[in-house]
Amino acid sequence: MRGGKGAVRKLKRAQILLAADARSTDEDIAHNVGVGTSTVYRTKQRFVDEGLERALNEVPRPGPPRKLSASDEALLVAVACSRPPAGQARWTLELLADEMVRLTVHETLSGDTVGRRLAEMELKPWREKMWCIPAVNAEYVARMEDVLELYDEEPDPLRPVVCFDETPRQLIGEARVPIRAEPGKPARVDYEYVRNGTANVFMFVDVNRPWRHAKVTDQRTCIDFAECMRDLVDEHYPEAEKIRVVLDNLSAHSAAALYQAFEPAEARRILSRLEFHFTPKHASWLNMVEIEIGVMVKQCLDRRIADKATLISEIAAWERRRNATKARINWMFTVDRARQKMGRVYPQPADRSQQAAA
Repeated sequence: MRGGKGAVRKLKRAQILLAADARSTDEDIAHNVGVGTSTVYRTKQRFVDEGLERALNEVPRPGPPRKLSASDEALLVAVACSRPPAGQARWTLELLADEMVRLTVHETLSGDTVGRRLAEMELKPWREKMWCIPAVNAEYVARMEDVLELYDEEPDPLRPVVCFDETPRQLIGEARVPIRAEPGKPARVDYEYVRNGTANVFMFVDVNRPWRHAKVTDQRTCIDFAECMRDLVDEHYPEAEKIRVVLDNLSAHSAAALYQAFEPAEARRILSRLEFHFTPKHASWLNMVEIEIGVMVKQCLDRRIADKATLISEIAAWERRRNATKARINWMFTVDRARQKMGRVYPQPADRSQQAAA
């Protein structure tokens, strides 16, 4: 008791024994400790029969027998991993309980029982995870290792490596004026909102120095892409001999886009200083700029922004602050790591004898 730590039930039993040692009656002990007289009697009796440790500690409780047998639980897993009934998007605990009643001898079964068994097996049939599985073929590997080699090169100011991508944004205004936060009250925002159209944010990230730049446009057409490439060459890297640009496979990301936007001589002038490196299909995670866009969305754009002018000013403020703090992306995935982790799915070269026969 003097230690001040322990389970409440254990402390109450200790109080009961101390009060009994002081020759208090069972009724007084029950009133002072806040338990029933039967609890006082059982604690004293256990102390006499089994000793102090058993009197203070919880007696194991076997509880009711499990309602579902091992075969029932195996059937439950099979049902939970199957397609849900017609008209239902996914299995629920109640649907699973009803289905188990139909398939087994149980007359009733609660959703709580089903939920406990599923929790033991770490199975949640109402959840799903979506991802895009690429085909890891020779082209995938070639493009992946090309990009990773760029990231691993020694920095060369005359041949910078710049990652490029874009993200669409909705312009959302408030239907009613939000109420500011006060002590004891959070800020309150009306559920309704006003849609004011869309915008697009192009993002540049230098792989080897703490620099990024975001450009807001109305769309992400071939013309917009071409103008971004011209800005990259003429404004951001005017002294560079060759700018290596890492980008994904969007149809607008092409050399032809510059010929759509500019005269042939101008398009050729810009392209002569650019070198495009495309990520594999369904592998945009290899583009370092995806990380920076995620940071921008989380730190700056995760709110309602009503118009393009506000979007431009807010992104510019975020960009200045992030560049001033010299924030960088610590990229750790290399060609060697790729071969270690993904080597088993790399395409295997054909046998030389087979090649000769072909």
